[in-house]
Amino acid sequence: MIFLPVVFLLYWFVFKRLKWQNLLILVASYVFYGWWDWRFLILIVITSLSSYVSGLLIKRYEGQRGRQKAVSAANIVLNLGILATFKYFNFFVGSMGALLHTLGMEMDWPTMRIILPVGISFYTFQALSYSIDVYTRKIEPTRDIIAFFSFISFFPQLVAGPIERATSLLPQILRERKFDYGQAVDGLRQMLWGLFKKLIIADTCAEVVNQAWDGIGSQPGMNLFIASVLFSFQIYADFSGYSDIAIGCAKLFGIRLTTNFRVPYLSRNVREFWRRWHITLMNWFTQYVYFPLGGSRCSRGRTIVNIIIVFALSGLWHGADWTFVLWGLYHALLFIPLVMLGKRARKDTVAAGRRLPTWREFVAMVVTFLLVNFGWILFRAPDFAQFGAFVRRMCSPSLLAVHGLTMKMATTLLWCVGLMIVEWIQREREHVLQIDGYRLFSTRPVRLVAYAVLVFLIFYFAGQVQTFIYFQF
Repeated sequence: MIFLPVVFLLYWFVFKRLKWQNLLILVASYVFYGWWDWRFLILIVITSLSSYVSGLLIKRYEGQRGRQKAVSAANIVLNLGILATFKYFNFFVGSMGALLHTLGMEMDWPTMRIILPVGISFYTFQALSYSIDVYTRKIEPTRDIIAFFSFISFFPQLVAGPIERATSLLPQILRERKFDYGQAVDGLRQMLWGLFKKLIIADTCAEVVNQAWDGIGSQPGMNLFIASVLFSFQIYADFSGYSDIAIGCAKLFGIRLTTNFRVPYLSRNVREFWRRWHITLMNWFTQYVYFPLGGSRCSRGRTIVNIIIVFALSGLWHGADWTFVLWGLYHALLFIPLVMLGKRARKDTVAAGRRLPTWREFVAMVVTFLLVNFGWILFRAPDFAQFGAFVRRMCSPSLLAVHGLTMKMATTLLWCVGLMIVEWIQREREHVLQIDGYRLFSTRPVRLVAYAVLVFLIFYFAGQVQTFIYFQF
């Protein structure tokens, strides 16, 4: 509650020169992250320093492509090695042990008690984007070490994104920034909407979802289906809520972050869904994995392999468990037919210029949501056994039974329906609270009343506060 106002006031009213503002961002970011566990600041420093030095060395060896490639590769190996050690070591060891056990061999493989550093996947990918872009000559390396370290550790998006490419965020940190009242107000509104989604939608859904998963065998199939739908809204409101808070917070400091969600549950096919969901992650994999593999500019078979690799890695990025890998492969199976049939991801807004979608658009959105929703069951499952138990119970004859529906489920569903209605109305805006253009909200007092109502709803109806889901990635 105190951290952000103090940093904001110091940033604009005390440290007015660019280099001091960047130093303040760096110190504030390290305090923000180190408050959880200061020891993991060492990892951010290593990642930042190695990427910074690699950029300078690549520039120094200009014209010597072999040396540049060696420097870039060394930086990639170092940072992916850190990520693999802290996030995937026990997963790989356990998987190898299970494989050998299946083959009739028993080996006592060592494991380590490792705490997963919050946000390590996010800032590692952000750092890698810099060195790769320098190597491919998409950006010039910077000598300003303070600005570079601030780019890697920028506190609004440090622990859960958006994953910013150096070509987008670093130039903003390197240039002078002036306070923009309108942008700051819009940032506060976006933060308010993010808090609403997190505390009202996500945390309320979490209570119902957790209860359903804790008692799969005693729940009617209908309750489990509703719980699966509520988890779809939970993870969306939780993650997009954080993104809204991060993007809005950055606006307070004169910096624009990349939009990470664009009403993904209004998508008309799965390919469009992945242009609207966790946009910065999919852009990262597209730019640094899919295109280097050949993308779709190669044979049909190779294109299919490239898609499978991207989605398998995307699943593994989300968590060190085979359930996440299978979740990624499930989306690959949904994605491949659309690519083979030449179905492009729609970039236009659904029902643009119209109040309602056509029946064809509506059916497409419902079918896409149901396909994505099934995948979220696998994503949420602790293991394959519980995934199977959940799906079997959900698909039992009790799926048609509504007698077990609780008032908590009904009211939570109403919150989710309300979310979809306002997102439909505001689907062409950056966020829901950009309401200035409406006649009803044309005066400032009316808008202030609307914001006050949201604050009241947050304090009165907020669910039990849950940790952001994507903090674990």
